[in-house]
This record gives sequence, structure tokens and C-alpha cells, in this order.
Amino acid sequence: MTVNNGTEHQNISTNNPSYNFADLLAKDSNAGNYDYIIVGAGSAGCVIARRLIDQTNAKVLLLEAGGSHAGISRISNPLESSLNRGTDQDYAYHYEPTPFVNNRALDLPRGKVLGGSGSINVMVWSRGNKYDYDGWAALGNKGWDYESVLPLFKKIEDWEGGETDFHGAGGPIRVERAKDHLLGVTAVAAAESFGIPYIKDINGPSPEGIGRGVMNVKDGLRHGPTAYLDPVMDHENLTILLLARVLKLNFEGTRCTGLDFVQNENTYTVKASGEVILCAGAVDTPRILMLSGIGKSEDLRALGIDTLVNLPGVGENLQDHPILQGLCFEANEPLQPYNGNALSSTIHWKSHYELPFSDLMIFAAQVPIVLPNLARLYPPIPPNSFSLVPALVRSQSRGYLKMRTSRHDGPLEIQGNILADPADVNALVEAVRLCYDLVSKPAFKQLIRNWIIPQHQLDDRKSIVNIIREGVKSYSHIVGTCAMGNGKEAVVSDQLLVYGVDGLRIADASVMPKITSCNTQAPTMMIAEFAARLIVGK
Repeated sequence: MTVNNGTEHQNISTNNPSYNFADLLAKDSNAGNYDYIIVGAGSAGCVIARRLIDQTNAKVLLLEAGGSHAGISRISNPLESSLNRGTDQDYAYHYEPTPFVNNRALDLPRGKVLGGSGSINVMVWSRGNKYDYDGWAALGNKGWDYESVLPLFKKIEDWEGGETDFHGAGGPIRVERAKDHLLGVTAVAAAESFGIPYIKDINGPSPEGIGRGVMNVKDGLRHGPTAYLDPVMDHENLTILLLARVLKLNFEGTRCTGLDFVQNENTYTVKASGEVILCAGAVDTPRILMLSGIGKSEDLRALGIDTLVNLPGVGENLQDHPILQGLCFEANEPLQPYNGNALSSTIHWKSHYELPFSDLMIFAAQVPIVLPNLARLYPPIPPNSFSLVPALVRSQSRGYLKMRTSRHDGPLEIQGNILADPADVNALVEAVRLCYDLVSKPAFKQLIRNWIIPQHQLDDRKSIVNIIREGVKSYSHIVGTCAMGNGKEAVVSDQLLVYGVDGLRIADASVMPKITSCNTQAPTMMIAEFAARLIVGK
């Protein structure tokens, strides 16, 4: 066990469900030895920790770079969830500016707290389309087809309607439909009059239509990844360390034997006799690999990092969902206090009829959701306003992630290349036109007093593209930077094992070879359940 002075200072709060590792060492000289080390206590890491504790006798260390979620109202209360961005619980990453988005740097919030991004997101519970997972399998990833992963989705859930063919009951995560709201009722009526059917369950195998949104909430509060940990928080085989940031992985030859991390100004080395499992997300998982000499050798060499394994796919294949926050309308009557996460209903629809399945997701938001830079171009938004929020969930653009220095906490170049592919622009143009069609229907015409942003329907394509480039942002669904597969750009196998080394597995959104056509929280938890099954063998 090595202990060195570090440069990072963070205080350990007395109400954190974790230990100061220095105190553990003082009590037990063997405290640095584990069977499994999990990096990242987010939507994936919490799942795997719970399954290892429940199904094995293994000694497990769970490391989280952020602090505790306890006692923070904006984390637990869905009505305040939008306030989490830019706080101490957010890494506050960003995408580099490009001309595709009018040279804006796009915010990329990522959770820096127990529960990870699953503690700061807006709790949308969506699985996407069966073809998402069949597509993964078609790329050579055996066992990842929809029929194979459906039982894992069900295992996660405690569905409000009880067990069905497509939902589970009694799982760690409570899942409920959003409550009715005037705006949701209006959106359904408008959609149906346009020919978009109502679907009772938007998490069926092939959702296409409009339905009430679904959230992971219980008793009106967030029921996120930490719900997996709650029953085992004090288990003798589980050690949870918060404010613990990984410096690098350690190897004997090509076998991963543990890692170094820093906590409260001290650096520690811990060992894993079984596996190290990276669940740090699509930004920090590839960063940890690169810090450890796993990545594109020329990029590592430029940073003064010796190459252990040349894996050029590390940090590549970055994918995200672009979402437009720029369609806003003033209501001519009170909208009722907003409820849940303020997203009343969800539309899954196609931008073009010849597509095999939907590529658009449109939310009816009970509050005005408009980017500040776009809002500044228009008169002030009246308080009694709402938005239609279209997102492209089958984006074709690809980006990348690189380190700018060899520091573990140094700056990153994260390039989402949002809207780089003209097909993405074309699809969002059709999404805006669909929103215009919906608000022209009687149900919405009766509700709307004024168009706010834009102030009238934009008929020419150029004007629509301009508002898209100024009002689009990341949906914070970054995936794919350590893709699963068997091609030259693949980083992990279909068993989630990192190529070229032993004892190292990745289980988070970074392994998605293609982004899902939905919010990524539920699929990420499914990936973690898949990994846990691989590890424990059942």
C-alpha cells in the first residue's frame, strides 16, 4: 500500500455514506485489497455493486469522484431537477464550438455525485426501439438483441402497473407514468387530429405515436441509481468512497491489478484480485484508459504517456442527441402548476415516412424551455408559456474526445460535432415543421394566445435552419466512446472486456456502438445488469 501527498483537496462530509480511506487504512492494513473495484457510482456502477453484493461473497470497492446526494432538494425533487446543471454536482463539460451550431460551445452536464448523471437528469425513463438492440447484435455483438436484453430491462423495474410482458415488478427502480396535465391533454388531442396515434405504453417494443411520459420516481421523488445501493449501503463487503478520483489503472504485464486514486489530498493504491470495472461514463472512462496507456498510440505519445495497448477507438465514435430548445408559445389561460419533470407527453415519430422506425422525440413541456442565447433575440417570454421540444434520436453525426494534457483532471477536447451531418439538419427541419403542424390543430389553437419564439411560423427552410443552429444543444446523452464490437475501432468485446488486456471490463454508455433512440438512462442500467450477469455467471 502506497500513500503519497496529493494536490487535490476535498473535504469528506460527515453525512456521506462513505469512508475516508485514510481512516480505513488506520484500522485495517488490508483495506486496500478487493475482489472487484468499480469506478463510478452512477447509473451503471450502482447496479453492478448491488448485484455483486447480493449474489457473491466478493469484497467490493465502489469509487465515486463526486460527493453525496443526501439532503440536496434539487436532486430529490423532480420539480427542481433543472437546477442541477452548473452546480458542484455537475462536471460542467462542454462541446467545442463549430460552425454547425453558430460557433457556440455547447454545455455537456455530467453528474459528479453519488448516482452520477442519474442523480441530476430529468428522470425520463425510455427504452427506445427494439431495433436499437437488434442493431447492436447485427454488428456482431452476440446476446445484445432485444429479446435477449428485455428480461434485464424488466429486472430493473418496479412498474406502476405490475408485471407484464414488457415490464417488471419489484425491481430496484420505481417507474411511473407522468401525471395528467392540461398541456399533455392538449398535445394528445392535437396529435391524434394530425393522425399520430395514442400509445398507452411508450416503452413498448416499437413506440410510434404519442403517450404520457414515463419517469423513474417514487412517492413524487427521484428514484435513481442510488436506489440500488440503499439496501446494501452498510454491507460489510461493500466499501463506498466518495470524492475519490482515479489517477490511472495499474497492470502487471497486460493484466489490470488495480488502480491509483486521490482522496482528501492523499494518493492511494488499491488492488483487485478479480476485475476492475469502469463505469465512469462516456467522458471519464476513455480518459482513464488513456491515462493508463490504452488508446491511440500517437495521441498518447504526444502527451508523454507510454502506450500499453494501441486501441485507436478509445475516445472515438462519440454520439449524442441534438435537442432544439427554441419553440415557445404563450397560453391564453393558466396552465396549472407544472408537475413531475414538467414534460407532459412524448411523441415518437418519423422525420420521413420511408424510415423503418421513428427518429424523432418531441416533448410537450409545461414551462418555456429556450436557450438564453436564442431568447435574447426575442422579446421577454411571458410567464404563462410552454414549449414543444423536438430531439433527433437517430443522429448520424460523430465526434471524438481527446486529452489536452496528461493530468488526470486536465482539460479535454470534447467534440460532439452536433449537426455536422446534413442528414441531422434535415431531420430536425422536419421536426420543426411537425411541431408547426401540431400547433395549427384546433386543440393547440384554442390554447395559444401568441407565438413567442419564433413570433410566427417560419415557412422557408433557411429560417428554420437558422433557428435550429442557434437553438440546438446537447441532450447530454453522450455515448459510444469505448464502443463494443469486433472491428478495428472497437474497444470492448461483446463480453464488455477491454481488448488487449485482462481483468478490465467497461460497463457504461461508452460501450454503445450506436446510440439508442431514447434517453440513455434505462439502456445504461440495462448494460450494467448485462455486465453483472457476465461477472457473477447468473
